[in-house]
Amino acid sequence: MATSNILPNLLLLFFLLFYFSASTAIDIQIHHSTPPSSADSPLSSILQLARSADPARLSLLFSQKKTSGGTSVPIASGQNLLQTPSYILRASLGSPPQALLLSLDTGSDSAWLPCSPCSSCTPAAPPFSPSNSSSFSPLPCSSPLCPLLNAASQPPCYAPSSPCSYSQSYADSSFTAALSRDSLRLALDVIPNYVFGCVTSTGDLYKGVFSYCLPSYKSYYFSGSLRLGPAGQPHYARFTPLLKNPHRPSLYYVNMTGISVGRVKVVVPGQPGAFGFDPATGAGTVVDSGTVVSRFTAPIYAALREEFRRQVNASGAGGFSSLGVFDTCFSTDEVGATPPITLHMDGGVDLTLPVESTLIHSSATPLACLAMAEAPPNVNAVVNVLANLQQQNLRVVLDVANSRVGFARELCN
Repeated sequence: MATSNILPNLLLLFFLLFYFSASTAIDIQIHHSTPPSSADSPLSSILQLARSADPARLSLLFSQKKTSGGTSVPIASGQNLLQTPSYILRASLGSPPQALLLSLDTGSDSAWLPCSPCSSCTPAAPPFSPSNSSSFSPLPCSSPLCPLLNAASQPPCYAPSSPCSYSQSYADSSFTAALSRDSLRLALDVIPNYVFGCVTSTGDLYKGVFSYCLPSYKSYYFSGSLRLGPAGQPHYARFTPLLKNPHRPSLYYVNMTGISVGRVKVVVPGQPGAFGFDPATGAGTVVDSGTVVSRFTAPIYAALREEFRRQVNASGAGGFSSLGVFDTCFSTDEVGATPPITLHMDGGVDLTLPVESTLIHSSATPLACLAMAEAPPNVNAVVNVLANLQQQNLRVVLDVANSRVGFARELCN
């Protein structure tokens, strides 16, 4: 992913804000960034994203330093609009409101957007114009929010009225910004004094509860949704504890206890604690909306792959081939015999993946691939990532206030 070309045009939404509350439910529509096109099949599109976007995304995830009301907003895909694999949503900032596209990223804890004039910003989207907003105000370096920035560099505050300026990195991009505030509009809700630029967010916007439902990669429309606040969250969601990693506080860890292929529980040879959570090493399982393809540690993935292949072979399929990051591809004639994959988590959560979240199909060849891969052999090697491909048509509820993560099957297309 050409992150340096994408990021200056997106306001990154973050969910652990404070100082704000909402009185009504808001649903923000979501659309996937990689809908089908006449030129690309779902398999080729996801292969491209897995090669280009996921490495930077995984590097970002694991390089970080140590009201009764709610809002629901439509979510869409950014592939056709901004050529980014992120999910996006519409919002506006300022008075009068200026339209924005926001990138939905649960692995980030800050927000920023380009302001006019903006040097080296790409023309994919117009920058926000502070001079055209009567409610805009820069924050001085004496603001209590300024020291909260987890910035790469920040100049000393010699004069209390000086701007709170800083530099920051995101994946393979960097930028310079000043901390500011203005009115943010999400659907019908208005959040006054919304702080943006790049600020650490550590509070309970909408009482610390939000959820999202990501539409299929096959969907062109803003058919998924981001729902802010406890109102309207599915009562039938099954919850597992949200684990805290003090070294990576922005990540959503859950305790995955095992994986089943069909009716067979996958056994990881010589690894009795293969799925264990360890904040000291970062080991464990992270739920992330920004990564495309789910990754599992080498021992877990090897055991999962072998059991999957064994059951597909038992149905009469031929041999397996590799394609990009996918190493278990086979004839689509055997797709009907594909065994379901179930992820087991603490709290009795058994998340069975539908075929669209298990296999990626090629429209150009009679081929389908197991839509998962091995974790990269670096700092991420000890981490399992449940990515957005496996979250299609699934409402994921992040109840930060009560330290739990919920899952509820829902048709988002």
